[in-house]
Amino acid sequence: MSNIVSSQAADHAKYGGVIPELASRLHQQNIVPIVDLALEKAGIQMNMLTAIACTRGPGLMGALLVGYNFAKGLSLALDIPLIGVDHIQAHILAHFIEEPKPDFPFLCLVVSGGHTSLYHCVSPLELNVIGTTLDDAAGEAFDKTAKMMGLDYPGGPLVDQWASKGTRAKYAFPIPSVPGYNFSFSGLKTAILYFLQENVLKEKDFRENNMADICLSVQNTIIKIVLQKLEKAALDLGITNIALAGGVSANSGLRLAVQELCEKRNWKAYIPDFQYCTDNAAMIACAAAYNFRQGRADRLIDAPYSRGNQKI
Repeated sequence: MSNIVSSQAADHAKYGGVIPELASRLHQQNIVPIVDLALEKAGIQMNMLTAIACTRGPGLMGALLVGYNFAKGLSLALDIPLIGVDHIQAHILAHFIEEPKPDFPFLCLVVSGGHTSLYHCVSPLELNVIGTTLDDAAGEAFDKTAKMMGLDYPGGPLVDQWASKGTRAKYAFPIPSVPGYNFSFSGLKTAILYFLQENVLKEKDFRENNMADICLSVQNTIIKIVLQKLEKAALDLGITNIALAGGVSANSGLRLAVQELCEKRNWKAYIPDFQYCTDNAAMIACAAAYNFRQGRADRLIDAPYSRGNQKI
């Protein structure tokens, strides 16, 4: 009924990344006006609510504490259930906000600035991780590449924009050898750093003169890393429904690559609308609805968590 997003990107851009303390303070500053605006746009009075949903984790602890404790207070004041939602579960269940919706079971690749994981989704409340990053996330690799290229924060979308202007992916970067369905991006970030340092010594304006092709080469490498594991898992498990979620699922190159893989394999691809890829309230509400129907609710003694769960 309303889906209000309050972005802090501009506040953190001057520092080249998210500052946890600043994020917490901005959450505290904005939460009341945003809740009021959401209710106003939806045409809903506070006494009409039947439950309160919020993110319980994983994420930045300071910011989670602001939202979770505000929600606790609202739940207590209105005497209605509080449903703390797992952030990753919400990204996966964003596929169920609008049609078309994937049939279970399906595989979901969750790719964001802090998370890169592969989930075997059996039901809305049974989402099992079968692979995850051993170090850095794909989104972080995009952002760090952007920083090394002299691009502004958040850099992932800018790398995507520059990659769309590239003529060919002429620079080769290593594909890590990682067991199972797990991922690794720390080695790739190091390789990009050394590549840039070496070539800038030879040509002062190397980055500026080759911006589009470098970004295209990096983006294609990241896409290849995640798609190799996604394809392997789908073939091993015999699953033909493939979903993509998380903030990096807004990347045009990744969206196209998943669609092309599914067309080649005769699989079905599911990717949420752009507004439901990055963090948003609608995905939290959608996930909460499934929990609410099963009678799940948080207690006042429950606390947020900063790290992810192996099973949601």
